[in-house]
Amino acid sequence: MTRKYGHGRLLSPERRLLLLVLAAGAPGIVLGEWLLWRQPWPALLQWSLTALAAGSWLGFAVAARERVAFSLRTFANLLSALREGDYSIRAHGAQWPDAFGELSAEINILSEALRRQRVGSLEIAALLNRVVDAIDVAVFTFDAEQRLRLVNRAGERLLARGSERLLGRTATELGLVQYLTDRPAQIVEASFPAGPGRWDIRERVFREAGRSHRLLLVSDLSRPLREEERQAWMRLIRVLGHEINNSLAPVISISASLATLLSRPELPEDWLDDVQLGLRVVSSRAESLNRFMASYTRLARLPRPTLRRFEMGPWIERIAHLDLRLPVRVMPGPALTLQADSDQLEQALINLIKNAVEASLETDGSVTVTWTAADSAVEIEVLDEGKGLSGTTNLFVPFFTTKPGGSGIGLVFSRQIAEVHGGVLSLENRTPGPGCRAVLRLPLHPVLPPEAE
Repeated sequence: MTRKYGHGRLLSPERRLLLLVLAAGAPGIVLGEWLLWRQPWPALLQWSLTALAAGSWLGFAVAARERVAFSLRTFANLLSALREGDYSIRAHGAQWPDAFGELSAEINILSEALRRQRVGSLEIAALLNRVVDAIDVAVFTFDAEQRLRLVNRAGERLLARGSERLLGRTATELGLVQYLTDRPAQIVEASFPAGPGRWDIRERVFREAGRSHRLLLVSDLSRPLREEERQAWMRLIRVLGHEINNSLAPVISISASLATLLSRPELPEDWLDDVQLGLRVVSSRAESLNRFMASYTRLARLPRPTLRRFEMGPWIERIAHLDLRLPVRVMPGPALTLQADSDQLEQALINLIKNAVEASLETDGSVTVTWTAADSAVEIEVLDEGKGLSGTTNLFVPFFTTKPGGSGIGLVFSRQIAEVHGGVLSLENRTPGPGCRAVLRLPLHPVLPPEAE
């Protein structure tokens, strides 16, 4: 490689080195020749010594240039090998205490560092490929021309073809172009070669080598949804079966006893009392079962909230004094205006206060209701001084209750009301105790989901 230095002349580093070496030896050659030709020696001897000196001078200069050029070419070859990914070559002379030794040592250090990085990147890439192949989500990577560059095994199963038949094809040919829409996530009903179903499709854009690429993730929602649905049905059937059996078992027993009583040839004197008692038990169990079904219907058919503004303070004051069994203390909070369905939230707060009152009556404790504002939300706290929660596993399990005569839907119903308003309901033991702390957190300006029922 040459560069232009002054007056338009082209001088490479090798030529400049040669000129410098010649310039360094020129004074000695000139002085030697001057002394040589001043001696009264024969002309042939003088010319021979002159030719020998000049030849030696030029020869050593050229040898010095070639030596340096050879070393530089060696370093260039080493760097070229590093650029090509060959990190096994090492430079000799790293122990020399000169500039070439330092350069050799630095190249060797660079080669070792690049080798370690290469090994680490290969191990990470191998691990990433294994993880991508192991996950049950179809992964597709498209380049700027929307040609498939990477696919995992789940993607092969989804399209029912091997990677050798998929790589290099366009998204249009694969039937995936309609999902490259710059939307972060979408749930669609679609049919792929692997079969129809409900799919969660997510797309991301990333850059590689300065070019835009697209990452497409397709996960099957049908199987987990069916499994969740099956588990939900199993839980529901267990609850329904338990409650119905509890109601039908005494009805069947009493009906059989009454049938046996009435089939006797001679009825006892108190048979009418027995029949009336049996019928009362049958009626009581039928009413209990009817209440249970009504509670279930109420839980399953929560209407969409009707949002309107109302003042927080007066609303809580009114609800806190509905339960006359125990005075409920209200600690005023900040003046807030809430936009929500006051009727639904009233029912949720009544359930929480009712539970707190029943817990505090057992220990002669008190109940306190207050509210605070935090991060565009309001937190309504109901504090009791009861025995606290012995376990939180089944708190929100429908129809699970530890209270005699309880329906087991109060907390579930309250949490459902909170969630359709974009809020949350939590219960925990007070620290320090005694008692429990129920927190109903609601946004001041809720944004309801498209389907809030």
